[in-house]
This record gives sequence, C-alpha cells and structure tokens, in this order.
Amino acid sequence: MWNRAMVKAAIAPINEALAEQVEKRRNFAIISHPDAGKTTLTEKLLLYGGAIHEAGAVKARRAQRHATSDWMEMEQQRGISITSTVLQFDYQERRINLLDTPGHQDFSEDTYRTLAAADNAVMLEDAAKGLEPQTRKLFEVCRMRTLPIFTFFNKMDRPAREPLELLDEIEQELGLKTYAVNWPIGMGEEFRGVFDRRKRQFHLFERTAHGSREASVKVIDEGDPEIENLINPILYDQFKEELEMIEELGPELDIEAIHGGQMTPVFFGSAMTNFGVELFLEAFLAYGLQPGARHSTLGEIEPTHEEFSGFVFKLQANMDPKHRDRIAFIRVCSGKFEKDMVVNHARSGKNVRLSHPQKLFAQGRESLDEAFPGDVIGLNNPGVFAIGDTIYQGKRLEYDGIPCFSPELFAYLKNPNPSKFKQFHKGVTELREEGAVQIMFSADESKRDPILAAVGQLQFEVVQFRLQNEYNVETRLEPLPYSVARWVDGGWDALEKAGRLFNTVTVKDSWGRPVLLFRNEWNCQQVEGDHPELKLSKTAPVVSGQQPEDL
Repeated sequence: MWNRAMVKAAIAPINEALAEQVEKRRNFAIISHPDAGKTTLTEKLLLYGGAIHEAGAVKARRAQRHATSDWMEMEQQRGISITSTVLQFDYQERRINLLDTPGHQDFSEDTYRTLAAADNAVMLEDAAKGLEPQTRKLFEVCRMRTLPIFTFFNKMDRPAREPLELLDEIEQELGLKTYAVNWPIGMGEEFRGVFDRRKRQFHLFERTAHGSREASVKVIDEGDPEIENLINPILYDQFKEELEMIEELGPELDIEAIHGGQMTPVFFGSAMTNFGVELFLEAFLAYGLQPGARHSTLGEIEPTHEEFSGFVFKLQANMDPKHRDRIAFIRVCSGKFEKDMVVNHARSGKNVRLSHPQKLFAQGRESLDEAFPGDVIGLNNPGVFAIGDTIYQGKRLEYDGIPCFSPELFAYLKNPNPSKFKQFHKGVTELREEGAVQIMFSADESKRDPILAAVGQLQFEVVQFRLQNEYNVETRLEPLPYSVARWVDGGWDALEKAGRLFNTVTVKDSWGRPVLLFRNEWNCQQVEGDHPELKLSKTAPVVSGQQPEDL
C-alpha cells in the first residue's frame, strides 16, 4: 500500500526535472518606437544564438533577403513588422523565447497582447532620439504588468545624445531607476566600444561588413595600460570622468528592484554593426526573470505545478497561404506540454486533443514533442480557440483574460458584392478572432454592416488587403467621425439608468456590450461631467468563458 511519503518520493523527480527546465528558460518581448532598429536587434540576437548564420540587413534589403521575422507579403513590401512572431533559440545552455512585436504604432494592440505572454521586456531606444511616444505607451502596459524592463540604447555609432542625458530622461519621465551595465566610449564616428561594468573589461569593436556576422571584439581588462594606446586620450579622459560619476552617484545594482520593474539595466550599442549585442544577451541571462507564477481563478499557479496549463495570447490566420491555416499561439504556464495530450478548454468545457504542435520560428515551423513553462507553442486552430482562452489539465482554472484597448478610428466595412457574402463573413470572423482589428456594430439593428475599430489607419489597410488577398473579397470603408471609445461599466442597465446622453453614439462590441463613441476627448469629458454615476473605461472588461456574438 502506498503511503503519502512514498507518493511524494515518486513525484519528486518530476518536480525537479520540471524546475530545471523552468530555470533554463528566459522569455522577453521587445518594445520600441518605429525605426528604433527592433527588427535589426532581433536578427542580431538570433545571430549570436546560432539560430541564423547571416543577418538580412533590413534597411537596405541587401540581395532581397527579407528580415527573418517579417513574413507577411505586406510586411515585406513595406519593410515594417505588422504582426508579432515568436523566435526561439538557445544560448549558453539557456532556452530563449523572443516575442517579436510589431514596430508600427498602428498595431500596438498586438503588442499589448504579446506583453501578456512575456516575463521581461526590452525597451529599445534610438540614442539620438531618446524616449518616443510609442515607447512611452508600451512602457505603461509593461508597468501595468510590473514587467522587468531592460533598456538598450541603439545606433551609438551615429550622432547621439549624451548618455547621461538619456539616463536622466528615463529616471525623470518614467520614474525608473537606471543602472548602466555598460558604458560607451565615444559616440557617432568616434564610437570605439563599451566598458562592461560586470566583468570590468573594455570591449573594443571592429566594424564588420554591414554587421552581417558576429562582430570581432578586442577585450582588455581594466587597468591594462594598453588601453591608452588604443583610444584617443581626450575620448578616454571623457569616458573616465563619466564612469567615475555614475559609479559614485548612481545607484547600486538591485536585482529585486529589476524584477519588480523599478530599476532598468541599461546597455549601449549598435545593432546594425553588432556593437554590444552579445554583452546585452549575456547580462540579460544573468538578470532576467525566469518564468514565474501566474494569477488564475485558483490563485497563483507556479510554473512547477505538475498539471499542464497555458493560455492563448495570439491567433494568426493564413501563416501558410498554401494551406489557409489558423495558428493559435499558446504560452505554457505550468507543467509539461506533450504532443497529442488531451486538455480541457476552460471556456467551452470541452476536451481538446493538442495534435500537430509546432515550434514557431517566424514563418518556419517544425513539429514539437514537448514544451515547458515560458515556451510558446503553435497549435492548429480549427475555430476552437479565442484570444485569452485557458487550456489545462487537472482542476478547472482560468487565467486572467487579455483586455482590449481603446480604438481611435472607426469605419463601416461594406461588402459591395452580395454574392461574396459567405467569404466576407468568414474573412471578417477570422480576422476578428485573430485580433487584427476590433469589430463593433451599430445599436440600431437595421444597420448590420460591421464597424472596424482600430488604433491606426494602417490596420484598416491591412484588413482590406488581407480580405482581398486571402478571402478574395473586395471591400470599401465608410469612415465614422469619432476618435474616442469608452466601455460602460455596468453594461446596458447602467446606460439605461443614465437616460439621454448628448454628443455620443452607442454601439456594441463583439460581445454585445455597450460602447460609447465620441468625436473627441472634450465630448467624452462633457458626458462624464453630466453623468458622474456613469463609469466609463478605456479598456474593455476582460472576457472569460463566453463566445463573441456571431456577425
């Protein structure tokens, strides 16, 4: 007869094995303003991780090699990232999951959702520009989730702002303490490399052909007199002065403060020429947060919890145009994932067999037999999964859903060809499921055309482009004169109690909940002032356990 101690002893090895796998994993998303060099940095990290052997320089599109992470035709045409992708690689016996996010601000919603699956964020800034609007917006989402934030100042080999000024801006405007892990020696044409404060070493870089291969580096220990022969004396004196200042006046490195999102480790370099990328990667592995506990309806679920669980943070249709497939991106939260395992689908209560799981690498995919907390897996989605869904084994649980953020542009989507109704309906349904755009409807039942609600104009263009390309449906847009959306806390009952509202129109979202549209912020504030009992929210209530309404 098995007693409790014997059972415990039997499962202990599994726990240990699982804990070992969790410890090996690091996961991060990159946030930045467009043109800060995010795709380039992504590629260089993959280069050092051995996942690719030569980086395709994004800017110049040399030899027409497209960036590894930009796979959609429209992305390749425009040289921008529209959708998030997942890139997994190994480095120094660690398994890194890099969640690449769209750089363009019109697709920030996709980034918000991706940040829900990340354990760390890398804030990439152009050293000439410092903090930019899109980075600030995304930083606020990281702050909501108390993510550890690593800062990489890019393009140091071009004219840049003073490093001390850049640190000061982060401290003043974001309220983050900064700790410079490395310090630049010169900038622009004079940029010679960085001093690594972790190992007290100078890393002097040699420029390689367009940065397509790993940079060659000369490493010199602090105190070695040779350094004075290799760097211009004026440059070296300036560097020593700045280093002394940050070491005397700056804060000590505080790992707890980093993990709590209160201190950001700062790095300087140039992704295009590979300056400082590997140093960043090594320090990230030392300071980054490993996969941790996630909040659920059962309380905090540790990654070492034996039963498998995970959630859907992204859906993508037609990653492979030949097969017209639909992929659900699942973040593994606890336990071990195994191919062909049967899990419970929390929203529908059904059992689902997870066959054909895939390891995702931009557009390339390979089948996968197992995965662990922190990993992201791709599953064929035959219409079962929606964004925010939880899958699990064992006791029923649901993770916190993923909120929708307030759109700023609205337009009726018209289908001028009634014979294409089926394709139109299918395309709009699948793109809505994927989260490519929010779909709303007029509260007037006679108006059945869907209303596209987007963060930026480019989202509209992408929806129309994809409906034409993937579903063979031409559409036209009828813009609406609104720029502010607010969800009504308390739903239709609260709205009814408030009575007549001026300067607003009521629509409903995909879940049939009331949303007020205003022409501008002033109109919104006016209604809030006239009806203080009406609570309005910029983010939608998180949906759990319910299907969106049919179109």
